[in-house]
Amino acid sequence: MKYLTVKDLPESDRPYEKCEKYGPSVLSDSELLAIIIKAGYKDLRVTELASKILNLKGNRFGINILNHLTFEELKKIKGIGKVKAIQLLATAEISKRMAEDVRREGISFANADQVAGFYMERMRHLEREQTRILYLDSRLKLISDIVLFEGAVGKSMMEPREILREGLRLDAVHFIMLHNHPSGDPVPSEQDKNVTKFVKTAADYVGIRLRDHIIIGDNRYISFKADGLL
Repeated sequence: MKYLTVKDLPESDRPYEKCEKYGPSVLSDSELLAIIIKAGYKDLRVTELASKILNLKGNRFGINILNHLTFEELKKIKGIGKVKAIQLLATAEISKRMAEDVRREGISFANADQVAGFYMERMRHLEREQTRILYLDSRLKLISDIVLFEGAVGKSMMEPREILREGLRLDAVHFIMLHNHPSGDPVPSEQDKNVTKFVKTAADYVGIRLRDHIIIGDNRYISFKADGLL
């Protein structure tokens, strides 16, 4: 089967050449996507395949459609196999993380509302509980954001050793515990409260301060510090 590549396009329509000559900002969404895809399939140019992907769900998303397509959905598209599907998903994740890094720079980690607001979209739709630890320096600037546990907090965090070992390795002064409730209800259970007290006691002993434990629900959150639970 003859695959129509970028090189098969008229020279004036080749996104590689346009990017080299004028820079990536002049490229359309379909041309940017075509560079990643590299080849179409018989009778369909690569730029046309890119346009087809962009319009899979109407014109609602544009280039952001990559954040709304799963691996299985991408593989079902004629001309997109396993490797290209992975490349597209990786490209979308890189873009997402770059945007998050820019947004994270403006967060005050002393402000539970800002912290919860930043992590809400990433965590509120998770089907399993996920626990992140945000390690901070003496000025409450983020050193590292690490997913340390998956699964129920009570089962996975009764031993705070991993939290504190990582904190000591990073020379952190403070940390924030952050986890989600897949039910959408952020109200802490008795187990959540007991685990938090246990972790705080251990952290105080080694000289790292637990500043807050934030539970993410569905567009709602609970701050242990704000609610006087810490």
